Amino acid sequence: MSESRNVLGTELEECGTDPVTGFYRDGRCTSGPQDLGSHTVCVVLTAEFLQHQRQLGNDLVTPRPEYDFAGLGPGDRWCVVAMRWLQSHRAGKAAPVVLAATNALALEIIPLELLREHAIDVPADPRSLT
Repeated sequence: MSESRNVLGTELEECGTDPVTGFYRDGRCTSGPQDLGSHTVCVVLTAEFLQHQRQLGNDLVTPRPEYDFAGLGPGDRWCVVAMRWLQSHRAGKAAPVVLAATNALALEIIPLELLREHAIDVPADPRSLT
């Protein structure tokens, strides 16, 4: 695993542990050579984003027990593939971004200004983002 800095230049913060996210399932958007998709953008999922991702062929909602994946819903925090987030942004359906938990490697694909436009302070009950 490499690059433990966030897009703000400080230590990468935790993205989510309920459910546990991250390519390495460590709760952080850490990345390394095995992470070919660059699961580096920490988002708070919205229904609109999830629907758009499903339309792109990236179904994050349907449980996949064979991968120990229960499926996601609005309000969950998740490390998403940078290019997938960018696709949703271009379609006007980007999920809010948690900058302190978004890996600096995401900047290889997404400009910081764009991430800042979608930055969010996570509310106490993120499920209100449906």
